[in-house]
Amino acid sequence: MFMKKLSPLFLSVLLASLAALAPFAIDTYLPAFPALEADLLAQPVALQQSLTFYLLPYAVMTLWHGAISDSIGRIPTIKLGLGVFLLASLGCAFAQNVETLWFFRALQGISGGAGNVVARAMVRDLFEGPQAQRVMATVQMLFGIAPAIAPIIGGVLLGIHWQAIFIFLALYSGFAFFAVVRYLPETMPPAKRLPLSAKQVIKDYRIIFSDSEYFRLVFSISANFAGFFLYVVASPVFLVKHLGLSAQQFGYMFIPTVCGMMIGSYLAKRAAGFYTRQQVVQWAYAWMSVTVAGNVMACYFLSNSLWLILPIAIFNVGMALAMPVLSIAALDRHPRIRGTAASGQAFMQMFLSSVSAGLVAPLVWDKPIGLALAMAAYAFIGWCVIRRSHLWLRM
Repeated sequence: MFMKKLSPLFLSVLLASLAALAPFAIDTYLPAFPALEADLLAQPVALQQSLTFYLLPYAVMTLWHGAISDSIGRIPTIKLGLGVFLLASLGCAFAQNVETLWFFRALQGISGGAGNVVARAMVRDLFEGPQAQRVMATVQMLFGIAPAIAPIIGGVLLGIHWQAIFIFLALYSGFAFFAVVRYLPETMPPAKRLPLSAKQVIKDYRIIFSDSEYFRLVFSISANFAGFFLYVVASPVFLVKHLGLSAQQFGYMFIPTVCGMMIGSYLAKRAAGFYTRQQVVQWAYAWMSVTVAGNVMACYFLSNSLWLILPIAIFNVGMALAMPVLSIAALDRHPRIRGTAASGQAFMQMFLSSVSAGLVAPLVWDKPIGLALAMAAYAFIGWCVIRRSHLWLRM
């Protein structure tokens, strides 16, 4: 009934909006760090820990959201996650000290990944073949766009008050909850649901992560995204300290990077059904390899020029071109436990992003060339892994 009334474009945008909630929660409040420090009487390191309090619960719960959706259904899982996220966002908005902010950020992390994980599984539940690749390209595009435009939105809302940022997140989750209830079909019928137990979940993860092809696919997706996400978490230093921009000028970087993702996703849609998956992936990695080499050279010769933003946007074209192909291929490895497979992919992506945020970025953000070399390292490691996959080798 729903599939007759709703177009694939509408469904893909709705699923993409669910996937985008989690990165919005990570990055929208980045421009507000100085204001939060002043109002909550917190040290900079304490505000940085609020990001960790979100990321760690998020990463752990991504391992469970898919399994829960395989057991109780896709829609109940999304509704539960959105409901908790809404309440947690309101808690963040009215926090009076940094410890309260930590608590509600942790609740956001626990619940924020449900839509992202389940949306990926639902794409493959609803669509087949090239159409699945096209829809996944839309979902991945908005998932990638979210961390790019989130600081822009945060900078605008900061003009009202930092609390407006968390009110925005609450409204976002509320509208998403309404849209899920009103429009999304349940794609996990009771007859196909699996019993939920820690023993079964551990068994399923042993199955998917012992599959070397699945691991190569999800690791490569995650490494590509981490190379870009490195610049997102380092944006307060990269844009303000090195390029001399203000919190309201974050769009100087994020608008071009959004355009790069949109171009890559458009190319992925156009390529579906016309070129083999192997060709698309190999072209994407060739593009990213040239870009990261150019980025290192630009940082060496141009120092702190605004032109250093351009290679990041160009890199995103290749990242967005490869991502839907790799994601669909990973989900197809384990169709019976597709929700768990989607959780594994989201966990790997968030794990490497967390490494970028908490470990890599502070080590390399003192100079632009440090960020460029780190992006190149992520791209190189991802290439080393994917070139050993059956997807890369099968011609």
